[in-house]
Amino acid sequence: MAQYVRDIMTSDLVTVEPQASVAAVARIMRDQDLGAVLVTDGDQLRGLVTDRDLVVRSISEGGDPEQITVAGACSDDVVTVRPDEELDHAVELMREHAVRRIPVVEHGHPVGIVSLGDLALERDPESALGDISVAEPNV
Repeated sequence: MAQYVRDIMTSDLVTVEPQASVAAVARIMRDQDLGAVLVTDGDQLRGLVTDRDLVVRSISEGGDPEQITVAGACSDDVVTVRPDEELDHAVELMREHAVRRIPVVEHGHPVGIVSLGDLALERDPESALGDISVAEPNV
């Protein structure tokens, strides 16, 4: 069983700049089957935006999704972990902050992301969440 965040994190990151349009980010999520992307300014983490954020914080407010930037939709008070932290700490942070994904940051730079699904696959791959996490998308 993995003991550290680095053992289960996804290191193939998808990032967008804060000025990217909500529509462009939604297309990236659709095309790459993602529920969240990191918002970066250069190589610095500025936020995290989820598919739900796009709907609740942006599209539902009206306006043209091609003109609205992701800066207003992303969570900018992001909880992070380091790759060398124990998985139990990541679980504690998810519970404490009621989040499903936590960016993994090393020396201020994003290097990965760990999700509730990653933890489910590691801790209990036969669980319903584990099954859902590995299932093909039903698009």
